[in-house]
Order: sequence, then C-alpha cells, then structure tokens
Amino acid sequence: MTLTRGARITGAVLCAALALIVAAWIVRDLTTAADPLDLWRYWTGSRRSVASAPLTTTLQDLLLFAVYVTVALAALRSPVAAAALVAAGVITLAVRLPGLWVLSSSWMDLRSADELRTRALYCAFAALGLGIGLIITAAAGRRAPGAAHDLYARDSYAHDPYARGAYAHERTPTRPTQGVSVLAFLLLGASAGVLAAWEIYTATDYAGTRYLDRFTGSTSVRLPPLGTPPGWLTAVIVVLALVAAVGALFHAVFSRPLGLVVAVFLVGMGGTGLDFAVRNELMSHLGDVGLREQLLVGSWLFELAAGAVLLPALARRGEGDAPGGGAPAWQPQSGHGYPQPGYGPPPPQTPPPGW
Repeated sequence: MTLTRGARITGAVLCAALALIVAAWIVRDLTTAADPLDLWRYWTGSRRSVASAPLTTTLQDLLLFAVYVTVALAALRSPVAAAALVAAGVITLAVRLPGLWVLSSSWMDLRSADELRTRALYCAFAALGLGIGLIITAAAGRRAPGAAHDLYARDSYAHDPYARGAYAHERTPTRPTQGVSVLAFLLLGASAGVLAAWEIYTATDYAGTRYLDRFTGSTSVRLPPLGTPPGWLTAVIVVLALVAAVGALFHAVFSRPLGLVVAVFLVGMGGTGLDFAVRNELMSHLGDVGLREQLLVGSWLFELAAGAVLLPALARRGEGDAPGGGAPAWQPQSGHGYPQPGYGPPPPQTPPPGW
C-alpha cells in the first residue's frame, strides 16, 4: 500500500511539529547550560549540570529529533512512507508515555519548578497526541499502488496505448533483500538479547523497590523532566528490536523503518556507554578491571557496531512488489490470454467510407 498525497503532507506536518517541540527544549537547554559541551556531558552522564537552572532533555531527545526530521523528509519525497510514519508514532508513544506519571509525581517538585514541569507535561500530552495522529494518518491514507490512476489510464487508451503501462512503474513499499533480512535478524535479535540480559542482571542485583525505580523514575534515579526511566527505555528497545528482527526474517515491509529507529537508539546507547568507559579509563585498563566491567564495555561496543551496521544496510532500498500484486498492468488480465474489456491497446481504427 502507498500513501495519498494528503496523507504524506499530513504526516510530514505532524513529524515537523514533533521535531519543533524537541528542538525548542534542546535550544532551551543550550541557552541554559554554560556551553554546548556541558550539555553533552550532562546527556552522557559525565557530570551534573552546572547551569543556572535545571536541564530538561536527554540524549534520547536528540535521537528523536533525528528520527522526526528523517521521517518528515521521507513522507514528502516518497509515497511508500506509511511504515515510517507508524514507526515514528510508535517510538513517540513508547518514549513519551512515562512522562504522564513521572511529571505528575510529587517527588518531581524537588527536581524542577512547577512552571517548568507543567510545560513539560503539556508537551508530553502533545507528543502523545501527535504520535497517535501519525499512526492514524498512515492507516487512513493508504491506497493500492496506481489506484488513483486506474480510471484515467483506462480512458486514455484511445489516445495513448502506453498510458496504463506507465503507471506499472509506480513505487511500491519495499521489503528487505535476503541478505539484509538475515543481517537485520541476527543483529537486532542479538542486541535485544544483550539488553535483556543486562536488565535481568540489574533486576537480580538491585533490591525490589530500587529496581522498580528504573521504570517509575522515582527518587533513586536521577531523571530530568523529559527523561525516560532507563528500565522502561531498555524494555521498549528490546521489544521493538525483537519485532523488527522477526519482521525482517519474514521480509515484512515495516521491518526496515522500525529497524532503522532501533538502530538509531542502539548507536545512542552504545555511544553513551563507550563515552563513560573512556572517561573512567576502562578502555585503557580493560585487562585490569573485573569481568563485569569487561562485559559491559564489550556490550557497548557491540551495540554501537550493530547500530552502525544496520543504519546503512536498512536505509538501502529493498525489493519492491509489482503494483496491484499481480501481472503488470499492460499485460492481458484474462485467464484465457485475452484482454478484458477496457484493457489493452485500442483496436485498429477503420476509416469511414469515402476516405
């Protein structure tokens, strides 16, 4: 299925609105922080902010901004961006949903002013509404490839016998190729396994209430107003990675954009971990640290490498389906090899008598 022009424009506008919301908060933090490097260190957990006011964003906001801009451009340029709109809507709902209970909690009074928290809560509601709008737009704006031109092409045979054949080349949603499907299945599945294993280890290492804070964002987790609880974010990436991996194995159309979104977050998570390892000299003394730290560094390296490999692999155009799912539009459609009425080149014209 492809998208109508109106649905493409609507989806691009919704993504642009989401990008503007995120950009406004990032600009606010850039002007609040001492310098851009201070904000980056805050995002990667290098140190607490030295800004005059509390910072509100995380590295995930920058990743979401990149996703929104990319999907908006894809919706404007391509009629087959329905799956990309759904992927952007799903990641928006998954990342912004915890803001409803995080920003409404009483312990957030100790971290940010009421005005700042209220603005963040309004933006969370707006983001959720826009994310739902992206999914509805992708579902309501679908059409069969070439459907908008069928009547025109059928009426054009009297003037141009190739009119209908021209629409047989209309772009259709693409599926990952065989090699990319296997690669995506292996990397996405392995990444989900690595993240899930560390989350299980964390659950056994923490006490019950302390571990629940990783999902609620409570007092033991230092979380900015727009932040997503780390346990919740890990669970979301694991689920999306598994869905994209299974979809890639079966050459599903949605596996490419969903896998790209997961790859962006894998790069961010792996890059943040390696930044921590470099700052704490884990890389230079890897042979001297314990097994746990060695496994952590190895996991961060794998996440970064997996995301970096998946991005160009899934970004390449895959295999397309024939418009309409059947024979090319210019071929005979009848089971006996004869054209159905109204299809095919017009019959020879017989001159009238006297010519």
